[in-house]
Amino acid sequence: MSTLKKLYQKNEEIINYLVFGGLTTLVNVVVFFVFNSLLGVQYLIANAISIVLSILFAFFTNKKYVFKSETLTAQAWLKEFLLFCSFRLVSAGFDMLSMWILVGGLELDSNLAKLATQFIVVVLNYFFSKWFIFK
Repeated sequence: MSTLKKLYQKNEEIINYLVFGGLTTLVNVVVFFVFNSLLGVQYLIANAISIVLSILFAFFTNKKYVFKSETLTAQAWLKEFLLFCSFRLVSAGFDMLSMWILVGGLELDSNLAKLATQFIVVVLNYFFSKWFIFK
């Protein structure tokens, strides 16, 4: 077995989280850009829309590809989904507050502020998912 393959297997979860976390962040940022910059939707509303869509994307990709969580019943799936959404709402609160401070208070460009907030959000979400949701 090659050294690269062994390294991947040893760190598969973190590597997959970085890949799908990156894609989730891309969904979040692109949706925000489209709604805010292209469609002219107010930045906090555009941010809320981008958060909801990225949470849905993240749940399915994290469940299947990152943490490989299998639920045998609809009740177990729903519990996992609601727990995931609950913790993501905590990081969404951070995201919304940060945007309000950076854009509304400090008058930073909304797209730049969105990118800045995502670094902390990704880290928060990994720990929430790893330790509380997909155990």
